[in-house]
Amino acid sequence: MVPVSVSTTSDVELAASLLAQAFADDPVTVWMQPDTARHLIMFRTLLKYSHGPNSTLDLAMRDGQPVGAAAWDPPGHKVSALSQMVSMVGFFRAMGSRMSRGMKLEEEFGKRRPKEPHWYLGQIGAPVHGIGVGTSLLGHRLEQIDGPAYLECSNVRNVPLYERFGFGVTEEFELPLDGPKVWSMYRPLP
Repeated sequence: MVPVSVSTTSDVELAASLLAQAFADDPVTVWMQPDTARHLIMFRTLLKYSHGPNSTLDLAMRDGQPVGAAAWDPPGHKVSALSQMVSMVGFFRAMGSRMSRGMKLEEEFGKRRPKEPHWYLGQIGAPVHGIGVGTSLLGHRLEQIDGPAYLECSNVRNVPLYERFGFGVTEEFELPLDGPKVWSMYRPLP
């Protein structure tokens, strides 16, 4: 298993880079912005402003090298009005004329999120697949949280991974504008 260490917000740039690489061919990310050169801006903005300093950012390390990242929001997480305004600049730089897709994504995700307090897995990814990075990142954080958890899965190949950790599919839906399928997944209180 890949050892996982918990990072601080000083690792935002590194985590954003790892996630941009990991999501380069992700169906939802490509639907929002097919220009992979803009993905780093998108993930940097997500980590700095949408998740922010109250979130938990985990980095997976292998042989002393970072190989994956995960961003978790705690129950009751709220984004300040100032962070929302600042994030719009970053998202516009990342999305350009495709900004409406990002807004549609947030609308669709928002109406499906559980109303009760829960941990939210915003992003998890590794540039190299099949070496246990996702398993390590999930196991590390899920051992520590004391409540239910929720995520949106953007790739069908990852559904079984989340199911192994107690998540169940609550809804399968397609994003508008000829978007890909997404799986809402919930893990009740362990």
